[in-house]
Amino acid sequence: MIDLYSWATPNGRKVSIALEELGLPYKVHPINIRKLEQKEPWFLKINPNGRVPAIVDRGNGDLVIFESGAILIYLAEKTGKLMPKDDRGRFAVIQWLMWQMGGLGPMQGQANVFNRYFPEKVPSVLARYQNETRRLYTVMDMRLAEAEYLAGEYSIADIACIPWLMQHDWSGVAIDDLPHLSRWYQIMSNKPAVQRGFKIPEPPPPVPDIKQAVKPMLGV
Repeated sequence: MIDLYSWATPNGRKVSIALEELGLPYKVHPINIRKLEQKEPWFLKINPNGRVPAIVDRGNGDLVIFESGAILIYLAEKTGKLMPKDDRGRFAVIQWLMWQMGGLGPMQGQANVFNRYFPEKVPSVLARYQNETRRLYTVMDMRLAEAEYLAGEYSIADIACIPWLMQHDWSGVAIDDLPHLSRWYQIMSNKPAVQRGFKIPEPPPPVPDIKQAVKPMLGV
């Protein structure tokens, strides 16, 4: 049994989607980041960085892993699925996973913040992150013109990216004119495991003023 500590965020959904796709038994422990539960001392013993997601594999000596990319690699290697075993295929997956971790996630995350959450509009800053997110989308589109999935075959690299793409409207970045990315988006968003994992944990109820609600998270 795997304990999943997560919240309804793109990074959290990567892991729940992977767990659903791999068919691994797991128990969800929602960590309400609006209430800063990820900063509580008990959780910092699991992830000293105070972020979600994290897992504890009870069937493997209570092994603790944080950082969504590391968790995805662990789950793929644990099951022998969603990661090729040959060097060429393996590193094709890893490079696209690192691309998401180092580029798409941070850039689109900031686009989300400045488009939806930040107390005041800062047009130049918002444009910076939306433009970079759009550039990264075009990188995906060019790659997907050559292959059905990012690493050739369906893998954890695709799972790492789809929760972010499913928030492209939230970031204010369109994909309609990127045909190969749009094709991949439809394939991915229609996968039953993606649909199930996207709802785990259940999204929090809407609040009247989302900007006020997330102020503690932003430190403003």
